[in-house]
Amino acid sequence: MDGGGDQSGQAQKQKGAISNIVIIIAMQSEALPLVDRFHLTEDPHSPFPQGVPWVRYHGSYKDLNINLIWPGKDPALGVDSVGTISSALVTYAAIQALHPDLIINAGTAGGFKAKGASVGDIFIISDCAFHDRRIPIPVFDLYGVGLRKAFETPNLVKELNLQVAKLSTGDSLDMTQQDESSIISNDATVKDMEGAAVAYVAELLKVPAIFVKAVTDIVDGDKPTAEEFLQNLAAVTAALDVAVEKVISFINGKSLSEL
Repeated sequence: MDGGGDQSGQAQKQKGAISNIVIIIAMQSEALPLVDRFHLTEDPHSPFPQGVPWVRYHGSYKDLNINLIWPGKDPALGVDSVGTISSALVTYAAIQALHPDLIINAGTAGGFKAKGASVGDIFIISDCAFHDRRIPIPVFDLYGVGLRKAFETPNLVKELNLQVAKLSTGDSLDMTQQDESSIISNDATVKDMEGAAVAYVAELLKVPAIFVKAVTDIVDGDKPTAEEFLQNLAAVTAALDVAVEKVISFINGKSLSEL
């Protein structure tokens, strides 16, 4: 039986089974439950430049090498380093240092009830774009929107019965009227502060990326966004962790083309 196992392991390698995953996650409250779930440990010898707050947790899960990267706390203010700049930097640094087969950007997001989103919904993202990079000059306007496709995972979506939606990214938690117009133009169901930046770096460095977003607040609802976000964060993060574990279990043993 052991010999058969070896052959099947070799066959998996030949067909290019995914073995090395980087999960990019913006907030400590989103990251730590996954660290516990996958029994990851913090890397004391960080692969990142000295002095940056970025944290790598790593470990093995089934046949996968899992790296969870969290941008850490802002050195001056002590809050999570959220937003597009931190997420772009850690995505770039993680790809350079860890050479992943696949990136998963997991996190919470605002949802639009006009597009059918409810608190607690989990979405796999099909497209990422920005809504706050307004450059009203021909072609620069398209660069500002920065529309990018996520890596397509039709089998994963079908098997796990997940909803698919478009994501719009900006560096503000709230939403101006101009932002709202851009988000509607982007046909987005969910809004976050990282996804399109991760997608930009992943495309630049030719690493497939998928996005798992859980809705904490209804942007076009009647509750203040910050209040609703904080109220729902713990419960929605728990749902996100379950979804990410299902996604990673599905990925285990498969090649990119089988997703």
